[in-house]
Order: sequence, then C-alpha cells, then structure tokens
Amino acid sequence: MMPPLWTPVLLPVGFGILIYALPERLKRALSFVAAGAQLAACIRLFRQVCIAPVSLSLGGWNPPVGIMLYADRLAATMTLLTAFLFLVLLVFEADRLVSDKNFCMLFLILEGLLSGIFLLDDLFSIFIFVEVSTLVAALLIMFRRDSRSMYDGLFYMVINIFASTFFLFGLAMLYKQTGTFSLQVLGQILPDVENMTPLYLPYALILTAVCLKAALMPLFSWLPKAHGTPSAPSVVSAVLSGLYVKNGIYLFIRCQSAFQAIDTSTFFLVAGAVTAIAGAVFAIAQSDIKLILSYHTVSQIGLIMVALNMGGETAAVGGMYHIVNHALFKSVLFLGAGVVIDEYGTRNMYDIRGAFRRMPLIAVSMIAAILGITGAPLFNGSISKYLIQHDVSDALGSAVLILINVGTIISFIKFSGMFFGNTKIKARVFAGRTAACLILGSLCLVFGIFGASVVRLLFGTDITIDPAGYLKKSMVFLLSTASAWLIYRFAVRNRAFWKRIRAVDFGFNTSALSVVLFFAAITGYLFLS
Repeated sequence: MMPPLWTPVLLPVGFGILIYALPERLKRALSFVAAGAQLAACIRLFRQVCIAPVSLSLGGWNPPVGIMLYADRLAATMTLLTAFLFLVLLVFEADRLVSDKNFCMLFLILEGLLSGIFLLDDLFSIFIFVEVSTLVAALLIMFRRDSRSMYDGLFYMVINIFASTFFLFGLAMLYKQTGTFSLQVLGQILPDVENMTPLYLPYALILTAVCLKAALMPLFSWLPKAHGTPSAPSVVSAVLSGLYVKNGIYLFIRCQSAFQAIDTSTFFLVAGAVTAIAGAVFAIAQSDIKLILSYHTVSQIGLIMVALNMGGETAAVGGMYHIVNHALFKSVLFLGAGVVIDEYGTRNMYDIRGAFRRMPLIAVSMIAAILGITGAPLFNGSISKYLIQHDVSDALGSAVLILINVGTIISFIKFSGMFFGNTKIKARVFAGRTAACLILGSLCLVFGIFGASVVRLLFGTDITIDPAGYLKKSMVFLLSTASAWLIYRFAVRNRAFWKRIRAVDFGFNTSALSVVLFFAAITGYLFLS
C-alpha cells in the first residue's frame, strides 16, 4: 500500500522537529532513519506514478478552491531525486551531525519544503512553501554567523522576498480573472479563453518571480552569493546548487504548461542562451573554486532553459534529464570542493595543487563530475546534451550550443589545474565524505552508459541514441576541448580583462532594478508580440 501523498512533505519536517526535541545522542541515528524513510516513501510514490498520476485533496475541498497534492512522472522524479541526494548529503556530513541539532532540524525541514513545492498543485500553497523554504535556506547560509555569510544570507532572503511580491500580486490578479490557483484547472480552462490579454500581466508577474528563483539572466546575482558564501557548509552549497535552484525550473515548467495558450518560448529561448553564455563568462573569470561552480550553475540553468523552449519533445526530455544530471555532478563538485578547502585552507584555485595525489578518491569523483558537466562521451551530460542537440535544425542554434559547451570546458580546464602537481602529503578524509562523493561520481558514469534506460525509467519516454550521431557529437566534443584549451592558453590565462569581470559585483539596488527590468521586458514582449 502506498503511503499518503503528504508523507514526503511532512515526514522529514516531523523528524526534524523531533530531532530538535530529543537528546543529542539520538540525533545522528534519527537523521538517517528520517532520510531512509523519506527515500522509501518516494520510491513507493514513484512506482505508483509510473502506473498513473496520483492526487490527493486535503480537507475534502476539491479544486478550484481546495488544496491539492498532485504527482505525475516529473514531480515523482524530483521528489525521489531530493530524497536520494539528502540521504547522500547526510552520509557526507555524518561526522558532524552531532555538532548542532539546529542544523539537522533546518536541513530536514528544507527537504520537506522542497518536496512540497514539487507535489503541490495550487499556486498559493506553492507561494507559502517557497517563502518558508527561502527563510530556511537563508538560515542555513548564515548558519556559522560570520559577517560574510550573514550578508550573503540576508541579500538572498531580501531579494527573494522582493521578487515574491511580484508573485503575490500576480496570484491576486490571476484569481480575479480565473477564480482558481490550481495549475491543473488552469491548464484545462485557459486554452478555451478567447481573449488572453487580461492574463498577460499576472503571467508576467508570476514568471518574473519564478525566473528569479531559477536564476535566469539578469536575475542571477543572488545565486553566487548564496551558493558560494565562504563559510556555508559544503552540504548547504550542494543542496542549494544541486536541488534548490531546480524548484525555479520546475515551477517554470508547470506554469508554462498551465499557461500554454501564452507563447513566450522565443523570449525564454533567447534569455536562456544569454544566461548560459554569461554564466560561463563569469565562471571563467573566477579564481575562487566555489564561485566557479556557482556561476556554472547559472550557465547550466541557461542551457536547461534553452532545451525547454526549443519546441521539440526530445530537447525538452533532454532538458529535464539535464536537471537530474546537474543535480548529481554539481553536488559532487561542491562536496569535493568543500573537502579541498578544508584540507588546503584556501578557496583560491591558484594556491591549490596536487589534489589528485593528496586525496585520490575525492579527485576521481570530481573528475567524473567534470566529465559529466562538460558532456564527455559515456558520461551523463553527454546524453542530455545529445538529446538537447537533437532538435536543433539550424546552424545558429548548433553554434550557440557549441559555444556554451566551449565556455563550460574552458572554466573546468582552469578548475582542473588544482589536481596537478606533486605532493607527499596524504589527506585523511572522513570515510563518509569519500563514500558520498564516490556514489555521486559513479552515477555520473552510470547515467551516461545507461542513459536511454534511465530516461525511460524516470520520464517514461523511449529515446534512441543513434551511434553515428553520438559519434559525431563525441568528435565535436574533442574539437571543442582542443579549442577551449587554446582559448584558455592564449586568451584567458593571466589576462587583465578577466580580472575586471571578476570584480563585477551586483548590489541590492542593481538586483532589485533587474527584477523590475525583467518584468518590463516580458510584459513588453507579451503585448508587442
């Protein structure tokens, strides 16, 4: 028998509160019990959803006025991914779980809130969960209470609250026009509306907030501050970059499905391409290993947005698969970066050398993740990028995707410099940390070799990997790598231009203005097109 649909939402929250109330000696065991029970519940939910979507009306009130939980293949995949990653992250942090019960409580509550965002059907309830999760994430960012993390956490929280006012105003206008917050109901009634013009404004307000959550250009300034803040625990950076930013992409998919009568695919296709290229440029300019990874999250989000707005089914599946793949390889990279920083006592990549000899298993895991994110043959990113490339029929589109990947490769050529060099020192890394990195790094290879089977399992879509097409993509990857190395060698390394890019910092006023400008841009596009 499948557990109630609210189980993935309330179970980790309940355990988090219980951990806070019970004695310290029980904390570690209860954390793993909670994560294990959550994973089991999500597996059961996923198996049921593979047969048919599942829904649950809370309190007996049905749409359009009730609160509805709804799980289809995508929602079940995201909750399963969340449960799995949180369990692995707890393994990574097992040696420190006894340090502070507040951290355990907040960490598990965030897991429940993320699951709620993926499973809730009505936009107002989603708004509440997003706001509470923003507060919890900010507390985790500020957990060590030094001045930098306090600034970054407050910046993240305030700019998100500012954008949420757009979301709230959009909801009020939407309810006035349609009488419902339900995404399922909106998807049914909006295609029959003859005049969509009155819905342009609420749509623009809601999508502005959603795109800030997804860190789309120019709404990305909060992300490197939140994900790359110096004192944030590695698991916090990993969960924010690997999972939390995905709720923006997930809500984008859901909103676009509900508002399918409003076509903004061209707008978001261009915005995604600009985001991907700009994120890669900022990543190349960094010397802080966490900031390189943070800006690369921006770039990969842009690539996913490109895939989702191409208009092809295969590319859309590739975009959704890249969401899963990005969660895996970016989690490995942030966790590994945390181990490296602890060992070397610095975040400056130019001061880190010989990491491969000093911590070989961690380094192997990170290299597997790098091969995944750059789309190397046989690794998971190569499959999702192959699917994204599949629906590109023009030279310009192919050139943009190649340019995005070249930018990715350049930044990771720079990032990989820390693995080289001689050292006689061997790091003593906690076994749980090594195990967590190896598990995630191995999946980067497994999800590449068995990519077609994984896509069929997760999304119920049969894909065919054409050997000739895949070989061609592999050749393009090798040529892109050679080009990236030449560009890095002669146009990136030790150039003053990149130092000026690195010095660019967006304050709160600039970030708030970018929200207003983005809203104006999408509103103008809607009314003019």
